[in-house]
Amino acid sequence: MTDLLTAVRAGQHRDVPALVLRLDRPGRRAALAELKELRKEARGWEWQRQDKIRKALQVAGAGCHTGAAGCATWIGGRDLRSWSRSPYPLILVALGDRDPAWLGDLAHRLAAKSLNSEAEYTFISELVRMAGCPIPTTDSLVEGWAERISTARWHGRSGRRMPLVDLLRSDPHVAVLAPRLFEMRELPSQVGWYDTPDSTDHWPAALRVLAEEGVLSRPQLAERCVTRLVRGGKTGDQRFFLTVLQQLSITEDEERDRLRDWMAMAADGISVVASHAQDVLARLDARGELSTGDLAEVSGSVLFRREKKLVRGQLILLGKVLSRDASTAGELLPVVAEAFGNEDVALQERALKLIARHLPADDAPLREELAFAAAQLGPLHREAVTALFGAVGEEASADGRPYEELLPPVPVLSRLDPAPGSVAELVEEVAAQLRSRSWQGSTPGALAAASGISAFERTLDGLVRVARTDRAELTEALREALAGVWFVEHGIERQPEPAYMTTDYALALVVGSLLGRVPYQDVVEGKNRWTGTGTCAHAALNGVLLARAWEAAGDVATDRVPFLLATPTWHTGSLDAAELVGRLRIYQRLGVAPGPADFSQALLRVRRTGASVAAEAAESLSTPEGDRLAAWIRADEPVAPVLRHGLTSDRPSAGNWWQRSASGVRQVLLATKERLVIQQEFPRSFHWLGRPHVPNTRECYHWGTDRCPHWAATLPEDGEALAAWLMPDLLRTADEGPRGGAWILPPLMETGGEAGVAVHLALAYGLGARHPEDRISAVDALLVLAAQGRLDTALLGRELGILVDHDLVKVNRLADAARTAADTGAYRTVLGVLARALPTLLAYEKAPRGLGDLLAVAAECAERCGTEGIEPIAGLAATAGRKGSSQTVRQAARLVKTFTG
Repeated sequence: MTDLLTAVRAGQHRDVPALVLRLDRPGRRAALAELKELRKEARGWEWQRQDKIRKALQVAGAGCHTGAAGCATWIGGRDLRSWSRSPYPLILVALGDRDPAWLGDLAHRLAAKSLNSEAEYTFISELVRMAGCPIPTTDSLVEGWAERISTARWHGRSGRRMPLVDLLRSDPHVAVLAPRLFEMRELPSQVGWYDTPDSTDHWPAALRVLAEEGVLSRPQLAERCVTRLVRGGKTGDQRFFLTVLQQLSITEDEERDRLRDWMAMAADGISVVASHAQDVLARLDARGELSTGDLAEVSGSVLFRREKKLVRGQLILLGKVLSRDASTAGELLPVVAEAFGNEDVALQERALKLIARHLPADDAPLREELAFAAAQLGPLHREAVTALFGAVGEEASADGRPYEELLPPVPVLSRLDPAPGSVAELVEEVAAQLRSRSWQGSTPGALAAASGISAFERTLDGLVRVARTDRAELTEALREALAGVWFVEHGIERQPEPAYMTTDYALALVVGSLLGRVPYQDVVEGKNRWTGTGTCAHAALNGVLLARAWEAAGDVATDRVPFLLATPTWHTGSLDAAELVGRLRIYQRLGVAPGPADFSQALLRVRRTGASVAAEAAESLSTPEGDRLAAWIRADEPVAPVLRHGLTSDRPSAGNWWQRSASGVRQVLLATKERLVIQQEFPRSFHWLGRPHVPNTRECYHWGTDRCPHWAATLPEDGEALAAWLMPDLLRTADEGPRGGAWILPPLMETGGEAGVAVHLALAYGLGARHPEDRISAVDALLVLAAQGRLDTALLGRELGILVDHDLVKVNRLADAARTAADTGAYRTVLGVLARALPTLLAYEKAPRGLGDLLAVAAECAERCGTEGIEPIAGLAATAGRKGSSQTVRQAARLVKTFTG
């Protein structure tokens, strides 16, 4: 046993298996106890020292366990895993004297864990071979198998890529594991990959070949494909299962037997799956295997879909059936009328013509039902509806009620709860925030902030308060509650990177100072070292948070202040002026000087509007801080005045703030003027905020879509400045940026101050964002701004026209956002915005893609809310008068009708 422990401490992992095999059962148990103690001891070592013994410790512990359950837990321990080559071959040697049944039990226990690498699959498959038992079929095992196959394709002995079907054909477990692919929640990433669209060397083709050869069951594969397509899932997975199904070329009998499945796919599947199901249903109808009732049922669902191609195809199928059998009109024509609710005018017209062609002359109830459905058609179809149904449709559409705009309720300011006052409550809050992050094995600076600003601010203030009154009890409780958390055991890096600063990291820095994991000298150096100059808004705003964190870390170490001044009053980060005066009065009574960063943040947060009484009370304190607060309130100036860009067309005028990217595309951004009082009276960590800034299109090296709630809470009363500084992020969101970049828009709408050109330009970029989820964030922000009565529809429409004119926002994306907003009931709001944006788009010689859809949204809004108060749209009549029947011309004519009546 001594030799084994000596080898482990020396990191001699290759010697371990032989030493383990020399031990008898009692010897292994005794050695295991020593190894467990060594493992606990190693957790406090530096990572280099840990890494030296990790492999030897894993092999020795696995070999000394006498129970399969304990052995599996030891092998799967995260602290024993290494980035370098795995020691699994050595573990197999160390387990060489075990009973086959024991090895099989171990294999199945390991497969049940989240171990999904190629090395782990190889290890488990070897255990299975040694045990002579069936291979486990867990999801993690299948993922490891898929990775092993993928790796083998590119690392064959010949050095050339091996055909996938050959690898699968020679794999001993393919008949068991391949069918499991169809049962997993998500497919392994390697399975859905192929190098070129027309490649045949991919998984679907290989599975088809194996089915043809009898290695896999073709009926079973087909059944599982259909089941997964009906169930739904990720788009990539659905495309994979559809490709496999198409490769299998199912028979007519299989198509007939799965009728209900095709109907479900056509109704709810992704577009490509629904299109395939629609083709199958058309074939079934041609063979007389689709009943009228089933056709009516599935058509009712398909006609509600937004994909024009699917709706058009379903109307064509319905038309064929109606032409073939007139007796189906009573059952199918009401279904056709479902297309009247589609946003596309051409599809509405196709449905109307289909009804006109097949409507029986002697069926009064059916005619009345269809006339009622036709009432939802707009003025463009009024003449055709009247000719077909008389005045019934018109009467049915008139309810005599005035239009009422539907907007969400105005967000209500929510007051923060008091800071935790007891040790138990505070420790619970700290643990909830810090344990929610994956601190094990990583530095806090790499983490993204996810906790809300309210929880952070309350907890930060609570630490300062309770550290002053119950320090001993608090530190002991925190050490117990945070045992195993990285910074508690290993400390925090001395120089945190402000560019990646988060509220989680700030909290950890303060807790680390309280627990002695951050030496006080480091805190002093941190407060003096960081100037927060920054090169971008992200670093500047994060620098303010870092300055506050260093200062609070010093406060909890010295018990200098009773509480923090900058703790917000409301969830937005804003601070009531009278409340701040009251806090300063307590500081004055206690003879405490406010922290520079804390007081500066309090000034940036204080609500200046209507605070004249608070200004007088602050001045009456006769302290430097009281005088500064009074002057700040009375000035009531933005932190950074925003300069307008001045653009009106594709030709920039003098003084415009615009730049060209490397590709020559203009970037519409906003500059801000300097604010000398910030540079003269605030700490250096705040000076960036008061300097003049010309917009910079260069992407920050650290920029991402991480949500940083403290940005809006740093300037909760200056939304214009914040919008101007973060505008480059939103510009990229509208172009090539990643998902999630528009997260800032909803909280931006809750900031105080003017909602001017910066807020509206930011909103315009969001409405034209690249990704749908970002456009939804922008729509939410638009509706909130409108509900507050702060939305300038003409200004937003103008900014949208400028962005489209500069090729920064695509019209089809804008149309999607406008449709989403209109569908909430905000028709007048959307129409007001589009009426100002459309003249720019209608002036183009060649209509931009999506203009017809945008006109359709405007037309529907006008039909719903009327055009009272809306100026005639320049260029609309000329567009409506063009030759042809394009979507743009038809929708322009529809919109013209709403103005002319």
